[in-house]
Amino acid sequence: MKRVCVNCGSSPGFNHVYAEAARKLGRTLAGQCLELVYGGAEVGLMGEVANAILQAGGTAIGVIPQFLVDKVSHRGLSRLHIVSTMHERKQMMLDLSDAFVALPGGFGTLEEVAELLTWAQLGFHKKPVGLMNVSGYFDPFLSFLNRAVTEGFIKQEHRDMLFVSEDPEDLLKRFGSYAAPKVEKWIGVGKG
Repeated sequence: MKRVCVNCGSSPGFNHVYAEAARKLGRTLAGQCLELVYGGAEVGLMGEVANAILQAGGTAIGVIPQFLVDKVSHRGLSRLHIVSTMHERKQMMLDLSDAFVALPGGFGTLEEVAELLTWAQLGFHKKPVGLMNVSGYFDPFLSFLNRAVTEGFIKQEHRDMLFVSEDPEDLLKRFGSYAAPKVEKWIGVGKG
């Protein structure tokens, strides 16, 4: 594992623990000689994680669509890739990264996590995905996923693809033992 993509809020949230967690993740990545890949913004939790890894002597690689460059791009990154669309952004972040961690965020963060899990479920990638569940932020989302398993919409093996911890070192350690599940996505296909 060389690069970790971090998906997180472009806002800092109201509770200071979110920014503290973002900074801790950035320092942890730098301490383990892992490079950061992220959405390229200087604002919110995105800016916190990027600034923390840079201040610790690490590498931060941003990927940002052209329409956001003048609004929120971080000008002090190791590298900044400018792409045309959000779809290109997500594809490049996937291609550049070996693993994914989500910090708290809003619509974009939730969408990115769901898409990464969907792509993994369909076999488009075999990279680990984790949530830093700061102060239980993702508990409602995790309850939804567990309900989807009990109601027959997600297989347990696919639910288990998602690592969850409040500690970035724990997440990164657990990524080392990840093996993508070898089961079909579809439940009940081919059954009379």
